[in-house]
Amino acid sequence: MEDMPDILERLRKNPGRQLFIGLFIGIVFGFLLQKGGVTRYDVILGQLLLADFTVFKVMASAVITGMIGVHLLRSLGYVSLHPKAGSWGSSALGGLIFGFGFALLGYCPGTVAGAVGQGSIDALLGGAVGILLGAAVFAELYPRLEETVLSRGNFGDATIPEILGVSSWAAVVPTALILIGLLLWIEGMGL
Repeated sequence: MEDMPDILERLRKNPGRQLFIGLFIGIVFGFLLQKGGVTRYDVILGQLLLADFTVFKVMASAVITGMIGVHLLRSLGYVSLHPKAGSWGSSALGGLIFGFGFALLGYCPGTVAGAVGQGSIDALLGGAVGILLGAAVFAELYPRLEETVLSRGNFGDATIPEILGVSSWAAVVPTALILIGLLLWIEGMGL
């Protein structure tokens, strides 16, 4: 029987299989978003008004699962992390664009895809078309933005554990416990 690194290496060299797996995972992701209720405008609006914490519960659960899963696979030697360099300028601009679109339409990119999949016309016309137009505008402005805004406050590709000088688990475990505590508190409050 092949060991996991060999299977993963063969997968890395097979773009067709990667696309199929990506499509399958995307369909499952959209299905789970829809079943979790986070593709509904009223649920997202409730989160923005701090009245319905369904979106936070789904996202925090995904962060906990993904964070532990990625770092477990990394500890076992099956994956390696390749963080991208970032800056305060790119984070601020990205956050403003994301927040504006989220507040204006009531969807984020993941939930807009799920909402389009369930047949929401507002998500298709406002969300999907908006994402494509926004991407085109950003691509056109990128050279000027890169020189002026995106490179401000460059913090490189360091991860939080690297900045703190600790093992990844010394950051993963407390973060997971804090998020679990928040989830339990929110659930206990009936939110």
